[in-house]
Amino acid sequence: MTTMTERAVPSLPANHGNQRVTQGRVIRSEWTKLRTVPSSAWTLLVTIALIIGFGALYAGVRVTRPPHDAAAIANFDSTAVSLAGVQLAEIAIGILGALLFTGEYATGTIRTSFAAVPRRLPVLWGKAIGYAIAVLALTVPATFVAFLVGQSILSSGHLDTTLNHPGTARAVIGAALYLTAVGLFGLGLGALLRSTAAAVGSLFGLLFAPQILVGFLPSSLSDHIYRYLPAPAGVAITNVQPDSTSLAPWTGFGVFCLYTAILLALAAWRLRHRDA
Repeated sequence: MTTMTERAVPSLPANHGNQRVTQGRVIRSEWTKLRTVPSSAWTLLVTIALIIGFGALYAGVRVTRPPHDAAAIANFDSTAVSLAGVQLAEIAIGILGALLFTGEYATGTIRTSFAAVPRRLPVLWGKAIGYAIAVLALTVPATFVAFLVGQSILSSGHLDTTLNHPGTARAVIGAALYLTAVGLFGLGLGALLRSTAAAVGSLFGLLFAPQILVGFLPSSLSDHIYRYLPAPAGVAITNVQPDSTSLAPWTGFGVFCLYTAILLALAAWRLRHRDA
């Protein structure tokens, strides 16, 4: 007679840890997504290259074409010259911000994210916080390097300045803050529109098209409106010597942050009230 013995099945250890979905865990999850996607790393590297490379190139051009009259020399903003690459880098930063959401909608992985975080809004804030920290951490050193490289080139024409000059340090750090805000601007568009083509098209349209349209208005009206447009308002923080058509540096940056906050608020509303 054969005796059958039951094989003991090892029981899994009880997990007494707290498995609640918290904002901190969502931020870590979104940070993991950001740093493990190769396209994100390449886009951020391109951003750094644009900030430093184009700033150096533009500084070299300005050395060969220096201001001549006293008024032009007095108004020459050597810091803004060094930071000229910021206005190209904002395109890459804004598009990557949009792709953080639209890429997941395109592949369908957004459903997995929302299944793990049913309340949805922590996903938006997790992406926003993680991306903002990453952009700020990379662009602050990049803008300082761009400033130093640009000033070393401008020094050959005696057009350079130093960080001790009033407003210079604010402009250099402000350039990184502006790029961070642009990244969140793009992220808000991506979360709101959920389509890469629509989000990227809207990003270009909102950052660049209004200046063209305002240019057709009478100068007495266009100069007043121009300063409140998204890009001119945000870029004001990168200028040491703002012109008559620009807002004060922190005021302009505040206006751009308001535009960004409106987009994020609309995105949050849609996430709460519409299906994925």
